Amino acid sequence: MKYGESSFDILYLLFAVISGLIILFKKRDSVGRLMGLSALILGCGDAFHLVPRVLNYFVDADFTVWLGVGKLVTSVTMTVFYLLLYFLHRQLYHISKKKTAALSLSVAALVIIRTAVCLFPQNGWFTNETPLTWAIVRNIPFAALGIVMIVLFWKNRKDIKEFGRVWLYITLSFAFYIPVAVGAGFVPMLGMLMLPKTVCYILMIGAFLRYTFRTKKRS
Repeated sequence: MKYGESSFDILYLLFAVISGLIILFKKRDSVGRLMGLSALILGCGDAFHLVPRVLNYFVDADFTVWLGVGKLVTSVTMTVFYLLLYFLHRQLYHISKKKTAALSLSVAALVIIRTAVCLFPQNGWFTNETPLTWAIVRNIPFAALGIVMIVLFWKNRKDIKEFGRVWLYITLSFAFYIPVAVGAGFVPMLGMLMLPKTVCYILMIGAFLRYTFRTKKRS
């Protein structure tokens, strides 16, 4: 179990970071920068949690604080990832800033609220034990942000082939994530759902890569 999960985590981190760098190198425009930064932030942010998790399997030491802080960093970077995804959606589909001013303010508000709530000490990051109430509270704005992204990409699912299923990947990632975020403290086995959640992120990064190389070939 520990070897399989650890190998998966390491390969995912390498895939996310390397993919982000490749995209930034290959596609040097606003869309490429957003896709590349999104992949890099996802990989680097998750590393704060996954690296201590892997080390915890093989090193005889107390990683409680590192695991908790890693969850905090990942919570914030996942939020930033979806903010970048929102900007990416606007660039991909050439959506006017004026037409989406109210929506942009709503997205910004959700990001700020989510980040602010994550920074409260009541989350118990340093003990790696989050009270159920705070686990629910901090994920309400995050879930709302996810719903916004699902709807946006679903509306444009037929416009760009490479991004046609991104709405589905986001939907599934939240379907796997929410039970873990809320119930893993009571039912540890729910933590296994983080594996398929990560697969959804891999598929999203895969969409970024396909778009990068196919558009480059067309040009």
